[in-house]
Order: sequence, then structure tokens, then C-alpha cells
Amino acid sequence: MKRDLIKQYNLPPEIRFCKKCTVSNQRPRITFDEHGVCSACNYAEYKRTQIDWAQREKELVELCDRYRKSNGEYDVVVPCSGGKDGSFVAHQLKFKYGMNPLAVTWAPLKATAIGRQNLDAFIASGFNHILGTPNPQVTKKLTHLSFKHLGDPFQPFIYGQTNFPLHMAVKHNIQLIMYGENGEIEYGGDMKNAFRPTRDIQDHDKHYFSGLPPEFWAEHGVSLADLYPFMAPSYEDTKKNKTEIHFLGYYKFWDPQENYYYCREHTGFTPNTERSEGTYSKYASLDDQIDGFHYYLSYIKFGIGRTTSDAAHEIRDGKITREEGVALVKRYDHEFPRKYYKEFLEFCSITDAEVHEVIDSWRSDHIWHQQDGEWKLRHAVWHEGAE
Repeated sequence: MKRDLIKQYNLPPEIRFCKKCTVSNQRPRITFDEHGVCSACNYAEYKRTQIDWAQREKELVELCDRYRKSNGEYDVVVPCSGGKDGSFVAHQLKFKYGMNPLAVTWAPLKATAIGRQNLDAFIASGFNHILGTPNPQVTKKLTHLSFKHLGDPFQPFIYGQTNFPLHMAVKHNIQLIMYGENGEIEYGGDMKNAFRPTRDIQDHDKHYFSGLPPEFWAEHGVSLADLYPFMAPSYEDTKKNKTEIHFLGYYKFWDPQENYYYCREHTGFTPNTERSEGTYSKYASLDDQIDGFHYYLSYIKFGIGRTTSDAAHEIRDGKITREEGVALVKRYDHEFPRKYYKEFLEFCSITDAEVHEVIDSWRSDHIWHQQDGEWKLRHAVWHEGAE
């Protein structure tokens, strides 16, 4: 079944590339200004030049003072997989700002050895921690269905990861949840919360997976009891708890590479021995064997793979030049995640032929065409005249 991605994701039919980074206007919800610069690059310039970070830190101290408890109870939930970003948030809040965080992790779909090692090292560096592990059989079924019908095997993980911290906040009477960066503004997306520290609870009030009606899951044998761990707590319970979601990236300059260096020193974080498939980095998104397929499907659906996102952020952070980023995208963005492919097939109970059938069904004609029997991007950031 061929899908209309332009209509489904409200994509512009004409592909344009940001003049400062490597991302295109096919990233859902991203916007470009009259100079051809994406919203993420404009925000990166804003946070470098317009924000008084000393004043923002004072606001963070005031926030911590407002929520800090004196009776020994947890006063902040920090979603954390053991990676560089969540570990940075938790360590800063506890050891610099005197908070008593409860670190919470939604279990990976299929954990990697390095991911588990880093989570254990983070916990051992001085944290109380809760791991949420849903029924593996349900997780596998949801992953299979999400891959086939949403073009993203990571959907069940994303929703569990999003909603589990809310459950833990309500259960433990914790009013503050602190995330790292606001991905929408750092990578390009909805700028609704670009100039405020919080995200509305309504943005989290997800009862069913994106793009599929409630009846879909029942038709495929998934009950409400099966879905419950992946869903948000009731909106009434969340509001009654006075839960607030904040981003440390609003209060402190957010730099993923610097977070990595910090966590190597303070939380025992260890990078991979080899680069991650589909990109050039060794220290990001290491904890799940399935995440490579999430990034690869993004490449298929939008022409935006893992390298495009990594390089775009590092260009904005001044770590690499646009020319270097373009070369990296050309070299790695298209790479199929083969390292855990056998495990992926077994986990999803799917065949190789079915995988490629699903992949091809998500190729939009305005992004892809066939040339000499091979799929090629119609427009790429390295093409002559690309903007």
C-alpha cells in the first residue's frame, strides 16, 4: 500500500535544504525563514546571542527552591536511560542544585550490552532508580504493528518513555519532572514552547498511539489492559498532582557533546567502540537494538536520516562546518542497520521480504525515484545547487 506522506505529515512538495545546516523542510513541523534558514538554526543563534544564561540559572535555582522537599521525599523525576543527556540532568540537579531526584527508565525494546552497562554505571554513581518493564509479548506485538502501520517500530517505546515519568510523578507525589532538551526547538519542529521552560501537560495527554484510531488496536488483539502501561495517567490525576514538565535546556546552555564529556567524568558513561550505524557518532542513542530502524525509517519517509540530524545539531553548535556535515550525510545517512537485523526480524516476527515491502510503501514519490533498478533521492543536500 503506497502512502501519501505529503498529506499525512503536511509536508511541502518542494524540497528545500537549510542554508546553514543539513536538514530539509521535510522534517515535520519545521519552518524556514525568508532567508532559507530553518527554525532550529535560528533558535541556536538566539540561544547563543540573546539569552542571559546567568539569569536563566537564577531561575533554575528558584525553581529548585520551590520544589525542594525537606522531609526526605523525592522532589523531581528525571527520565534517564543511562545515556549522556538524562545522566547529565540528574547529576546536575542532585550534586549542584541539591535536589533529591528519582531517576526513571522505560525499558528499551531490546537492550544493548553497552546501554545496560551505562545505566548500571549511572545508578552506581549515586541515584535511586526505577525501571519500568512492560509485558515483553505485548511490546513485541505493538512494535510489529507500529512498524507495519506507522512506519516506525519505536512508537511503543516513545509512548511508554513519554508517559512512564508521569505515572511515577503521580504515584510518588512528585510535582516536578525535568527533561533535558526540548527536541522540538533543538532539532526543528513546533516552536510553541521555544521561549518558556515548560511543556503543557495537554501535550502529553496521549491516550492512543499517533495516527491510529482506538479501534485499530482492539482489531489486532491488543486490549486496554495491554495498552495501559504505555498510556498516560488520567489527566485529572496529573492535574490534581500539580505536575509540571520542565526542560533543563531552557535554564542551561544545551550542548550534547559537552554532556558526553561531563558524564564520562561523573557518571561512568562509556561510548561505544564503534560508530552507530547510519551516523558517525559513538555516544548517542546506544541503549536499544531497535533504534537504528527508527532512524532508518525516518530516512525513508522524509529523506532525513540519523546523520542529517546529528550533523545539523553539531553545525549549529559550532563543532563542524556545513561542508563537513554535508560530506558526513552523503557517506552515512543511507546506511541500513544490519548489526541487529536478525534480532529485529525475530523481535517483530517478520520476514526480510516483509520488511522491505513495508519500507518501500513509505517512499514518497516527491522524495524518491528509481534509477537503474535502485532507489535514489530526488534531491540531496550534496547535490549541486541544493539550498
